[in-house]
Amino acid sequence: MPSRLTDHISSSYFSAANKLTSQKSRRRIVAYVESYDDIFFWRSVLSRFEDKTRYFEVMLPSKKNLSKGKKSVLLNLLSGQVGRDMLACVDADYDYLMQQTTATSRFVNGNPYVIHTYAYAIENYQCWGPSLHNICVGVTLNDRMLFDFDEYLMRLSETVFPLFVWSIWHYRHDLYHDFTMTDFNHVIETGNFTIERAQDIIQHMNRKVQTRVRQLQRQHPDAKESYLKLKEELRALGVTPRTTYLYIQGHHLFDNIVVPMLRKVCDQLYRERQKEIRRFAVHDTQRRNEMAGYTHSTADIQLMLRRNTAFTDAPPFKRLLADISKALGDDDKTKKSEEL
Repeated sequence: MPSRLTDHISSSYFSAANKLTSQKSRRRIVAYVESYDDIFFWRSVLSRFEDKTRYFEVMLPSKKNLSKGKKSVLLNLLSGQVGRDMLACVDADYDYLMQQTTATSRFVNGNPYVIHTYAYAIENYQCWGPSLHNICVGVTLNDRMLFDFDEYLMRLSETVFPLFVWSIWHYRHDLYHDFTMTDFNHVIETGNFTIERAQDIIQHMNRKVQTRVRQLQRQHPDAKESYLKLKEELRALGVTPRTTYLYIQGHHLFDNIVVPMLRKVCDQLYRERQKEIRRFAVHDTQRRNEMAGYTHSTADIQLMLRRNTAFTDAPPFKRLLADISKALGDDDKTKKSEEL
């Protein structure tokens, strides 16, 4: 059966198509992403690189069968098809921290046209600690600082960091079946979060982490040197004890740690605002109208969190932007202008 041209689309294809357009037309750069949920994130990232000379079109890798996922995106890479006119944009998962130890990690880390998040996934950026108060304000329209999300996530990170190193150690040594990502997530579960119990939750998590660390040390008595070496390597890669939450599984962080925390905080902020309306309403009609207007103006927590873009100060995000600039050749343009 004869192959279709669309089955062999590559960066060269888009480059040739760009040359057929008017010289005054902007260059089209296609960015393939893993799923529908990723389109908004990568659009918000790539739009800052658009100018009078180029624009981006963010899409799934296949319109024919709606295939999703990193492997589907990387099919373009496997055929040597990505380039300056066609990028693959993917979650880093553990591949960034695996460095060159697996075939996928070599693809993700070694090709300049595969743009990865550095953080485990997009969800980790959406859960960036310093941005979470703004999420609460957007949801409840109440700006009272009720809880320090950033401090809590940093303390959680410091608590889980020793066990996280063990998690990467097992994956690096192809022993992940002995200590899976699911095992790690189970240890760091926060349970029923309340603002009042935040400190107790961290202390309880610390006890669970230390217990599991001792178990792993007994299982691998000869791993001390390689563990400490990996620990320093992870620090060099940007995984500090206070930012570990950016590198754990994104769905677990989003669904099981951050969203339950936001719900409890937002619920209290809701109640405060509703009490305020009841207190100051002159009569029942005004109270009902104000309450209805307030309820109508509030937002859904998960939707607000998924539209969060206030993570630009996150160190791994700055590295992501630098990679995009390099892939587009902006670094070369800067060097040439400096030479002139």
